[in-house]
Amino acid sequence: MQKAYLDLDAQVIIDGNRIFTEFKGALTEQYVLQQLIAECNAEPYYYSTANSSGEIDFLLHGRTTIIPVGVKAEENLRAKSLKAFCEKYKPKYTVRTSISDYREQEWMTNIPLYNIDRIKEILSK
Repeated sequence: MQKAYLDLDAQVIIDGNRIFTEFKGALTEQYVLQQLIAECNAEPYYYSTANSSGEIDFLLHGRTTIIPVGVKAEENLRAKSLKAFCEKYKPKYTVRTSISDYREQEWMTNIPLYNIDRIKEILSK
């Protein structure tokens, strides 16, 4: 049996073990980080408010703007911190990655986790 991320046995991930459930968000953020670096040649940054009540998983440098990126590991796509950041700083582009399909909303674009490299299109604008 092969070992997986964090030296977890692969069966833990396959079986949906409670340990994997608790790490799902961190594992998803790590996956997105690796894709941003490898596929998009991006240098991501992290953002947190002074009182730590809001955080943005990644900030990317586009050609003409900073692009906030939120990462969601589940279907629950509420992005309160991302929305608050956008209302305050009014970025030109905002991205959320999740297991949901690609869709553009009024204030944000959702890019599926399997298609992270689509962020390159936004970075080049």
